[in-house]
Amino acid sequence: MSFVHLLQLGRVSYAEGLRVQRELIAARKAGAIADTLVLLEHPPVLTLGRNAKRENVLASDDLLCARGVEIHEINRGGDVTYHGPGQLVGYPIVDLRGDLPGKKGPHLGPVDYVRLLEEVLIRACREFGVPAQRIAGRTGVWTVGGGSVLEKKIAAIGVHVSCGITSHGFALNVTTDLRDFDWIVPCGITDRVPTSLENEVDDPPALAPTMENARNVVSRCLGGVFGRQMLHAESLEHLLQRAAASSQ
Repeated sequence: MSFVHLLQLGRVSYAEGLRVQRELIAARKAGAIADTLVLLEHPPVLTLGRNAKRENVLASDDLLCARGVEIHEINRGGDVTYHGPGQLVGYPIVDLRGDLPGKKGPHLGPVDYVRLLEEVLIRACREFGVPAQRIAGRTGVWTVGGGSVLEKKIAAIGVHVSCGITSHGFALNVTTDLRDFDWIVPCGITDRVPTSLENEVDDPPALAPTMENARNVVSRCLGGVFGRQMLHAESLEHLLQRAAASSQ
């Protein structure tokens, strides 16, 4: 069985997250490392994808500045998204030309790749006792509604692909302060609200919705969906140094 490097960074700035991705993308394109999953948290930040509309940022610049909230325009798909404490962010750096489930041609298509990420998060939510699903035409993962209860968005997904290598990824609300989503129209969607694992679990929960548990469950579910063994990496530097040494 092939493997995926698992790199856990804790809470880092969005700019640092972008830097880490750039280094890993370059190493993956060069064939120096295997596919890699980066798991982290960010301080409060708004990111605007390629299809973002600036009017979907509802908070004023003064308010965001006072709260220390940065805004980044980035090359992932999708509209405006919020990242913040209590939200597990995952950046899979994956070569879509590799041995991936559902690949029918020389590479897995970006839409099929997104479906795999959705499956990872659906399985992860279910381990916490939270039924989750896809909604046709709306990327991401949603709770299951019924009757007068509407679905709620529990995870967002937005990716970028360059030369067959993916970047950006997903954000799962674990213990996120959902009031921070009031600063935006999340992903441009006005008829549904965000939620978190913490808000949706039963009492007592099947599994406590902590960040540590979320990291463990999501990494295990990604390994299961992608058919890979997860291999822990001590740090970015250690991963890149080991790759450099093996190439000599």
